[in-house]
Amino acid sequence: MFGKVRKAGATLLGSVRTRSDTARDARPHNLFEAAAVYVSARAEDDQERVDEAAGWVSPEALSFGVSELAYRAVVALARERGESPREVARALLGLPAS
Repeated sequence: MFGKVRKAGATLLGSVRTRSDTARDARPHNLFEAAAVYVSARAEDDQERVDEAAGWVSPEALSFGVSELAYRAVVALARERGESPREVARALLGLPAS
């Protein structure tokens, strides 16, 4: 008897997991997710993922997301290095110190 209950519970739990996985895949991507995938794919030279991420949101939204990612990355690196964000940004772009 307990075996039947356990089997029914496992079947129910499996169907709930499948539905939630499908729902997760179907949900729309937000601009920050698109920007993160886009930038990381560019860093890894993965043109297929670059194109995929670029299709998730409008070009304007992607541009904003990439800009916000760059801002946050420069601020995080500046804190980590104990430098100003200006110094870090210039160093990342290979510009001479001002």
